[in-house]
Amino acid sequence: MDKRYLESSVFEAFQDRLSYVFSEFDYIYVSFSGGKDSGLLLNLVLDYKRKYNIKSKIGVFHQDFEAQYSMTTEYVEKMFEDNLEDIEPYWVCLPMATRTAVGNHEMFWYPWDDEKEELWVRRMPNKEYVINQESNPFTYYKYKMKQESLAKQFGRWMRDKHKGAKIVCLLGTRASESLQRYCAIVNKQHGYKGKCWITKEFKNVWTASPLYDWALEDVWVANYKFDYEYNKIYDLFYKAGLPPRKMRVASPFNDSAKESLNLYKILDPEVWVKLVARVQGANFTSIYGKTKAMGYRSVKLPEGHTWKSFTYFLLDTLPENIRNNYIKKFSTSIDFWNNKGGGLPEIAICELIRKGYNIERNGISNHTKDKKSRVIFLGDIPDDTDDIKFTKDIPSWKRMCYCILKNDHMCKFMGFSPTKEQRMKTEYIKKKYEKFFKIGVKML
Repeated sequence: MDKRYLESSVFEAFQDRLSYVFSEFDYIYVSFSGGKDSGLLLNLVLDYKRKYNIKSKIGVFHQDFEAQYSMTTEYVEKMFEDNLEDIEPYWVCLPMATRTAVGNHEMFWYPWDDEKEELWVRRMPNKEYVINQESNPFTYYKYKMKQESLAKQFGRWMRDKHKGAKIVCLLGTRASESLQRYCAIVNKQHGYKGKCWITKEFKNVWTASPLYDWALEDVWVANYKFDYEYNKIYDLFYKAGLPPRKMRVASPFNDSAKESLNLYKILDPEVWVKLVARVQGANFTSIYGKTKAMGYRSVKLPEGHTWKSFTYFLLDTLPENIRNNYIKKFSTSIDFWNNKGGGLPEIAICELIRKGYNIERNGISNHTKDKKSRVIFLGDIPDDTDDIKFTKDIPSWKRMCYCILKNDHMCKFMGFSPTKEQRMKTEYIKKKYEKFFKIGVKML
């Protein structure tokens, strides 16, 4: 079959990138979730390996989240079993902390939690290449570590296993999936030998995204043209009327998947019954995930409250660890807007001044494209900023309150993102302004 099927050069560029990866690194493994992008990536890599008669096996890392569609499990197993001559499979079923956005009483749930085996959504896979607590050779694993850390530390373990060899993990990440992914790839300052799509994780451990410039349409055209195996849950998604950009096979309880959680009830009812018992809030979210019951924007301020007092009230109703998480995020934001400030367009600054907001300029923001002026708020931040029309990127107690109402533990609505750099920055600010944090806790 002629593989020059696209008018664009994304397929040819991918072939060139694979050639580069195989020439630069000693051991290559694919991170395989069972989704459309990682599935295509695995198929393309296997085709390349066979075409050029590469003898060494390709590692395949699958991080199993326990609660997933039955078709996803079937697809993963089929890809492993059909390609054992060419791959070294690692099917990881270890207890790990995975973020949940279906309730405010749990920040994490724990797939394969050995303390809740009776509630597991499905049985432990029974294959010789499954890594669980009884067969775990993974020396960097820590009990119930975060899922992101587990995936990263797996690369270190692979390096050690191969005696210090240069390791690269291939990811099915595409820049068009989100602006955050685009910026992480295209705007990278320090890639591998000038390659923006390759990132260093540890000494001799790298990740690479050779599909980064592929569009969603390219993925499905390739699956069709090459007649690749893919996860058939996507066919059911399509029949259910789900837009392609919203088709997810990740953990059903995270931010990106919770709106389509109700699909489990329709597409995989046996799994659905167990999901309800597995994580608190799953049933409520599946019913009301797209309604005003989960709609923070429809909330009216209770009589006698300001948005600030209502935020304090909501914080007081939460478990201690969840409450402290929000306090840390909110305190970081308040300190930022009181002392450093964010870059705002001139028209928004003039509007703030005209409407009497207590602000002042604080230099130029180097993080904005057109070098906007930084603005700090003197004294307390506003209760709400509903009267400001020219920007939404300004702080308010209402905005913080919405984070709680949205179960937004990471406070993405306020501009936070879950990067390693920002986590380190938050810890630094917490220590630097420890007295401020203590005052905030006493106020509650």
